[in-house]
Amino acid sequence: MAEQLAWIAEEVASLERQGLLINLRTIGSAVGPWMVVDGQRVLNMCTNDYLGLANHAALRQAAQAAIAEWGVGPAAVRSIAGTTALHVQLEKRLAQFKGVEDALYVQSGFCANQAVIAPLVGKEDVIFSDRLNHASIIDGCRLSGAKIVPYAHGDAADAERVIQENLPNFRRGLLISDGVFSMDGDIAPLADLYAVAARQGVMTMVDDAHGEGVLGRGGRGIVDHFGLHGRLDVEVGTLSKAFGVVGGVIAGKKTVIDFVRQKARPFLFSSAVTPADTAACLAAVDLLEQSTELVDRLWSNARFFKAEMQRLGFDTGRSQTPITPVMLGEAPLAQQFSRTLFAHGLFAMAIGFPTVARGQARIRVMISASHSQADLAQALDIFGTVGKQLGVI
Repeated sequence: MAEQLAWIAEEVASLERQGLLINLRTIGSAVGPWMVVDGQRVLNMCTNDYLGLANHAALRQAAQAAIAEWGVGPAAVRSIAGTTALHVQLEKRLAQFKGVEDALYVQSGFCANQAVIAPLVGKEDVIFSDRLNHASIIDGCRLSGAKIVPYAHGDAADAERVIQENLPNFRRGLLISDGVFSMDGDIAPLADLYAVAARQGVMTMVDDAHGEGVLGRGGRGIVDHFGLHGRLDVEVGTLSKAFGVVGGVIAGKKTVIDFVRQKARPFLFSSAVTPADTAACLAAVDLLEQSTELVDRLWSNARFFKAEMQRLGFDTGRSQTPITPVMLGEAPLAQQFSRTLFAHGLFAMAIGFPTVARGQARIRVMISASHSQADLAQALDIFGTVGKQLGVI
């Protein structure tokens, strides 16, 4: 190895010693409650397929029909020659579904956060950001060049304190919070945060990646959950979790969305989402508008599993949603726990630093509407066996 790259081997060795080295597992089947992973059929408690839509027949059929009509690729960015009638239709349907004035469809939820923040704030401005906001929010904030001032996690009073202390020194401010925090599964106090922002005169943005399809009436998200329609300036979401496909959405007031269309660099300089993905997202919206059955089943499964895990003696943290962290503390134990679960036929990955704080390593269990009662019972039996084997319970 070239001398100038020797440091990489040292860094990787350090990660391995700390139990922080990421080892990619290879998926060998479609996403579902049972999957082939590294050649082994396992019970899937790991993906973000909340509603079981990633391999749903209606979405597959919509994608196949779109390929037949539109081909496989967009061949252009949206602002030149890549905006199809499918994109426009999906944006209208998403705006209607979420109860907002307008929506913009982009390539991913991560991309959405990179796209929307920089048009709203710059070097003369300040962002007030929850300490546990997702990496995509953090990166979007950094790209904007605005001053970033964190506030204590989920603490509206602390958000107001830092706004009062800092806002007078800047041109304008933006308050940003995740809606559902992806590692702990807790819900932001959005009504309280909005009240603070309204009092202090700052713009508001919520990232609803883990709330869309989960919270609110039939999965309409955190704004619906708190009854804040028309008040938040921007809602960011993803179509790669509960919606089962891929893509991001920036939704909110028409004035804001129109401006973002003019200024968002990922929108202006990266090719459009494919016809197949766009059509599949439309099919997902159809399903969510037709019935609340999948959302209801998701929550029923989550309540049952979480209660039984707690009865077994596991610490499931502060989760208020189907995201179920199994708190273990140190990263090496979490990795060992994940490997042992896999050996018993259950797929759930360990999460450690820097995704979560040191000493807060866990197995993150993702419940789905597609899990049967038999699946959940088998998962509980495996967790109980492994928990006792490793001295966790």
